[in-house]
Amino acid sequence: MNSDIINITAKLTLYTKENGGRETGIGTGYRPNHVMEYLPNSNDFPTTYIGQIDFEKDRIYPGETENVKIMFLRHQNIEELLKKGRIWWIHEGPRKIGEAEVIEVLTE
Repeated sequence: MNSDIINITAKLTLYTKENGGRETGIGTGYRPNHVMEYLPNSNDFPTTYIGQIDFEKDRIYPGETENVKIMFLRHQNIEELLKKGRIWWIHEGPRKIGEAEVIEVLTE
């Protein structure tokens, strides 16, 4: 096991364009910003985490929900945040394009 990586499975939902999401789908290997929390009464966030999203389909399109594998770099308090049932948001810069929920933290 690479001690610098945490692997999880998650349920990923991409928002539709009408709900602020992307116009196009994403491919496996996509590396968006993962936002675990927002500042109180704000859409600003104190930090983002980098995680690579991998899946077996060709693409996932806005409005779809799929189970995916996400690899996070192990840094800061990421391990404390990745518990089964935890929901977080997928961002491209300041724009929220989707959300995900931890299904399982994988051990190798």
